[in-house]
Amino acid sequence: MTANETTLKNLLSDLPASTAKEWVEVLASSPHVRIERIVSTGQSSPDEFWYDQDEHEWVAVLSGEARLSFEDDPEPLMLKAGDHLLIPAHRKHRVDWTSDSEPTVWLAVFYRADD
Repeated sequence: MTANETTLKNLLSDLPASTAKEWVEVLASSPHVRIERIVSTGQSSPDEFWYDQDEHEWVAVLSGEARLSFEDDPEPLMLKAGDHLLIPAHRKHRVDWTSDSEPTVWLAVFYRADD
């Protein structure tokens, strides 16, 4: 795509069928930010696994449902379409559950803290 090209796409179109692993598509990136569309079809984090990322992650659920847990909070969060949150860098978290009756479509924006 050139600087003068614009291509219209839909975040809820062309979803993959049920897959063994989450499907991740990088929509845009630069040295400072990465935007991903993630499609889950019943996946969850492995037992005893915690994400511990160097980047902040702002995440929104566009469709479907999911449950997230944080190592420092005993109460998991249920997310449904329209819910979003910011996960600070190094806040350990995991995906406990995603809907297997419909795709869970996430929009995730990853960025580093200012040094």
